[in-house]
Amino acid sequence: RRGCCGRPRRAAPACLHDPALGEHCVLTLRSSGLRLHYVSAGRGNGPLMLFLHGFPENWFSWRYQLREFQSRFHVVAVDLRGYGPSDAPKDVDCYTMDLLMADIQDVIQGLGYSKCILVAHDWGALLAWNLSIYFPSLIERMVVVSAAPMSVYQDYSMRHIGQFFRSNYVFLFQLPWLPEKLLSMSDFQILKSTLTHHKTGIPRLTPAELEAFLYEFSQPGGLTGPINYYRNLFRNFPLEPQELAMPTLLLWGEKDPYFELGLVGAISSRFVPGRLETHVLRGAGHWIPQSHPQEMHQYMWAFLQDLVDQ
Repeated sequence: RRGCCGRPRRAAPACLHDPALGEHCVLTLRSSGLRLHYVSAGRGNGPLMLFLHGFPENWFSWRYQLREFQSRFHVVAVDLRGYGPSDAPKDVDCYTMDLLMADIQDVIQGLGYSKCILVAHDWGALLAWNLSIYFPSLIERMVVVSAAPMSVYQDYSMRHIGQFFRSNYVFLFQLPWLPEKLLSMSDFQILKSTLTHHKTGIPRLTPAELEAFLYEFSQPGGLTGPINYYRNLFRNFPLEPQELAMPTLLLWGEKDPYFELGLVGAISSRFVPGRLETHVLRGAGHWIPQSHPQEMHQYMWAFLQDLVDQ
């Protein structure tokens, strides 16, 4: 009834331009020359706190954290390559893990910093885990929400068939053009259901906030870049086990529909003792930064207390 393709949105919803969330800026990356869009607030108020979003989201998924932490940190929420107003190369090879990690390095240094507090969710958290392993000097502390390092996820999925089936959509996303077509059908009904489902979606998400995510995906080619992340996911498999040592706060939803709770223990077993703090949020699903911001903020303030006191 609503057509095979999504309806392109002509105007961005007003909430994407809320001045309380920060200033909209563009940064040209040194390595690739790509231009990434980001929202910045609290410059001069302390260390850089950099936020990396997941799928199907954008910088706006960090709206609660931008408000909360700008008084003591320079908070920056970036639209990753392929998302929103950021440049979106069409070639699948432009979305390898190495290139995506180089983007984050360039963002940190391009903003004038040598290191940051990295806060990441979902796909952004996969980038954060890798960055902490291969470029630890860029990260002072890390806050990871709802994602495991790729090597941990690989081993766990091979031994727990339930996790394998929770991630079956990843295999669909390996196909050319079909995922974009399916996700845009009936005016992006699958994306709408993912974000608003009464059990597994984001609680209390308003129609305007939903449009803040759908607006960019509805633009021509708006889904191809994000799905290309998945098309590169198996390029480096199988992975060797890696020891994790970055001081990290890990937040996990008890009822996450995409990742089993057992992954928390699997992550902990790879960590240097004393470097990982974990909290499982009761009743929470996958979208903790938006569904349980107050709990997340309490854990973050406690985890960063010594940096705030400096």
